[in-house]
Amino acid sequence: MSELHFTSTGNGKPLIVLHGLFGSGKNWQSHTRQFSSHFQVFNVDLRNHGDSFHADEMNYSVMAADVEQLLYRQNIENCYILGHSMGGKVAMTLAQQNPDLFAAMIVADIAPVAYFHHYDDLIDPILSLRLDQIESRAQADQLLRPNIPQDQLRAFLLQNMVRESGGWRWRVNWRVIQRDMEWLTGFVDLPDDWVVDVPALFMRGDKSDYIGDAEIEVINQHFSRSTIKTIEDAGHWLHAENPEAFARVALEYLQLN
Repeated sequence: MSELHFTSTGNGKPLIVLHGLFGSGKNWQSHTRQFSSHFQVFNVDLRNHGDSFHADEMNYSVMAADVEQLLYRQNIENCYILGHSMGGKVAMTLAQQNPDLFAAMIVADIAPVAYFHHYDDLIDPILSLRLDQIESRAQADQLLRPNIPQDQLRAFLLQNMVRESGGWRWRVNWRVIQRDMEWLTGFVDLPDDWVVDVPALFMRGDKSDYIGDAEIEVINQHFSRSTIKTIEDAGHWLHAENPEAFARVALEYLQLN
């Protein structure tokens, strides 16, 4: 079985950090440094992302199994887990399958529900780039600008373009992700009587629409010890848009659990 790439830093109780769609553990390095003063932080690249392996299957069941295997190999149990967006759905799936692994969990701006966004407006322009004709990341940035005008979003996506052996390659497996996007934006239908008893903090950005009243109702139904916290001046990427507030709320919660 292929193994996930991760970095580990700090000492103390293990904290597993799972990034969101199109991201990687590198997006969490500043938080990792801060969290590592309190915990042993495992900053993980999920399959088809970062420096982890590319695979032809992409859904939450296999991604949760990947993380569970990592915990098993590292002899990790009774740990904390923090997942943003896609990483949050991986964390919730693993908590559904094996709640005894976790002392507490933090889910950042996502709920155990299906969302409806296929991201073709981002992936199609990226797949249209001819990497063999790209000389620099700046050139790729200019080529993507007409279709992806948001500078911050474009810079985030282009972090996945890396040079090796004189050429460029993508760390993200765009084609598989695009093909399986319905799995990634969706979520399994949960039975009414399915409940996770793990302490769970759900953090949402006040400018994000991912966790509204309907989603809170689902969270409360299925996570019996859930807490909802809103991060001000932040959207879906709340950990990047208001990092100080995000880190403060996360650390306060983990240190109480």
